[in-house]
Amino acid sequence: MSSRRLSTTSYVVLGTIGLRGPSTPYDLKRAVGHSVGYFWSFPHAQLYSEPERLEKMGLLEVETEETGRRRKTYRITAEGRQALRDWLGSPTNEHFEMRDIAELKLFFNELGDPGNVASLAREQIKQHEERISVYEQMQRRFGGDDRVARRMITLRLGLEMEHAALRFWKSVAEEY
Repeated sequence: MSSRRLSTTSYVVLGTIGLRGPSTPYDLKRAVGHSVGYFWSFPHAQLYSEPERLEKMGLLEVETEETGRRRKTYRITAEGRQALRDWLGSPTNEHFEMRDIAELKLFFNELGDPGNVASLAREQIKQHEERISVYEQMQRRFGGDDRVARRMITLRLGLEMEHAALRFWKSVAEEY
């Protein structure tokens, strides 16, 4: 068991199947796009290759359609559920990571046109306001659903981060 290497994508696959039940890779892509995809981006092609790797490790089991498109539907095994529980129970010592291209552009801006900062800030304000609107709609739509309520805590964090970013970019816009 110690020889297997699980990535964050492995845990996204295990967790998504654990939450939603048996899933095809296409089901995973859709489910991730409507959930963790809002705050954890990665190439969706991994959602098509990772289940097969996890199946070979005994963490998922697969059922393949005999006819038609021969879709593969994956289920989490007891060993997969335990690996997920172990990961969930382990400490996270990594520093918070934010990969924001706008922040990168702001850092290197002195090499470009100073007028770009105001334009960048206006665009970021618009984007953060749009994302806040999407998140608030999600809260209204799913806030009363007890099945979803526990997972809504990540939406709350997303809203807090979007509001903080919006305040920051508004202050930058005022400066430039």
